[in-house]
Amino acid sequence: MSVSASRRSLLTGGRARAPDNRPPWTAQSWTDACTRCGDCLTACPEQILFAGDGGFPQIRYQGDGCTFCGECASACPEPVFDLQRPAFEWRAVIGDQCLALSDIHCMSCQDACEVRAIRFTPRLGMVPAPQVDIDSCTGCTACAVVCPQNAITMEVPHA
Repeated sequence: MSVSASRRSLLTGGRARAPDNRPPWTAQSWTDACTRCGDCLTACPEQILFAGDGGFPQIRYQGDGCTFCGECASACPEPVFDLQRPAFEWRAVIGDQCLALSDIHCMSCQDACEVRAIRFTPRLGMVPAPQVDIDSCTGCTACAVVCPQNAITMEVPHA
């Protein structure tokens, strides 16, 4: 039995999801050290961490996204978090369903982006078009959460 993407989108609030929903500053093998104690879940002031599959912490993309406060890492008694690595590998990608690309004025993603990684470039006779500065994007997902068209996905850039 296959999973209907449209049904899954309905159940998850239709929000864009990153390719991996592990907590910030964790490596691919982070579950080897995680004891599923839940300390990081209760420490997160944005309440974006929750007990997911098998009780392991996962990220729920909502609110303002991850603000990189580090409370989850500070609360963890195990060597799960590595603050020397980037918090997330993924970056924002704006899809064709973007309102601005359809010549409808919208800049909600730019307004939500605290680091100003999304900017709008003027176009003659049309509304400005969004541009993502991959080097500035932190992968926090704040832009994806506020997009009225769910046009923003989080993807790991190709090396």
